[in-house]
Amino acid sequence: MKETTPSAMPLCFERWCKRFDDLLRTKAQKREFRNYLGGLLGESERKNIYQMARDSVGVTYHRLHHFLTEATWSADLINVLLAAALALPPIRSHE
Repeated sequence: MKETTPSAMPLCFERWCKRFDDLLRTKAQKREFRNYLGGLLGESERKNIYQMARDSVGVTYHRLHHFLTEATWSADLINVLLAAALALPPIRSHE
């Protein structure tokens, strides 16, 4: 069952995602960030990229996998910005 499509997300989702656009270099990274975040927020019980791609319209496993493993963006910078937005101490990735 396909449950998620970018056009079906509320306007606040896009506004939230735009906060991170300066940290993402390409349109593809921005798109996959939204797809990944949408998958995490979706109703699927399993939160893995295979299930996210399967349950989302226009999302592929390979694109999500590339975004998470090969694309050049900083998880630490995303976490710092996220922590600031939520007024939490930042979470550092494992090094």
